[in-house]
Amino acid sequence: MIRVLFIIFGVLLTLWGIHRMKNDEALFGKDQKSKNIFNLIFMGQASGIGQLLSGIACIIIGVLSFIIK
Repeated sequence: MIRVLFIIFGVLLTLWGIHRMKNDEALFGKDQKSKNIFNLIFMGQASGIGQLLSGIACIIIGVLSFIIK
């Protein structure tokens, strides 16, 4: 049951990261990509890219936990 919740949490993090990457503003950057990279460097996990990568990692770990058991 915990493994399924971990995968669901990963999906939610991934979706929220995609939303944040499309809508976040930053102090510097010409386009949205450079703004996202700036946010990742200075805010870390709070940025959309950080949430996206963490969500993908949660999904991978959840799937691997099914395979390993």
